[in-house]
Amino acid sequence: MTMITTSGSKNLITIADLGCSTGPNTFIAIHAIIEAIKNLYHTSNLPAAHYQTLEFQVFFNDQVSSDFNTLFKNLPPNPNRSYFACGVPGSFRGRLFPKQSLHFVYSASTLHWLSSVPKDIMDRSCSAWNKGRIHHTDAPKEVGEAYEAQFKEDLESFLNARAEEVVGNGLMALQIPSAPDVAAADDDKEIHPARVFELLGSSLMDMARVGIMTEEKVDSFNLPIFTHLLTA
Repeated sequence: MTMITTSGSKNLITIADLGCSTGPNTFIAIHAIIEAIKNLYHTSNLPAAHYQTLEFQVFFNDQVSSDFNTLFKNLPPNPNRSYFACGVPGSFRGRLFPKQSLHFVYSASTLHWLSSVPKDIMDRSCSAWNKGRIHHTDAPKEVGEAYEAQFKEDLESFLNARAEEVVGNGLMALQIPSAPDVAAADDDKEIHPARVFELLGSSLMDMARVGIMTEEKVDSFNLPIFTHLLTA
């Protein structure tokens, strides 16, 4: 139960959804998290008065450019919402909250987005230049390695920031899209979640060949998304 004690109020639980977008998925997830915490308290040996007075503060985070107006319009109405809500704009690659202020951090389908396109894949003089493609799927290993290096750098920044913000014994639930290692299982290539990007890149190259756009434009466009490979 130490996860949900704070220096301010032992009955206040703070939750953050990082990369929340505008709903409704974030509201479904937050509801499930809060119900799970309530159930944990309810089945504990703590006095009923302790968990009956629990309050929840939820921080909804996304980029500054996100449509927070739509997010708040989509919030469940007060009678059906068991938490106080506020928006926190900014990149989750860095600090967003005071030290040791969060009890539960949730992030779904956001960490595969990179902070930037890897520089090497845009460099014509580099072996990682991603010519004729817009993603690292079906690309030379140097391209994949450049994407992976950027992913590791971004993830380290994310985890370092959360290490400062999450209380001792706090929890994080991170959902990160991944794919089977096609080198180990060729039959799985067709179910690779990023295969659509390979097909999109091929379509753009076909358009360049018939003169609808230039090949240079295709070469200058790369998606800042990394799909981590899972090995058996």
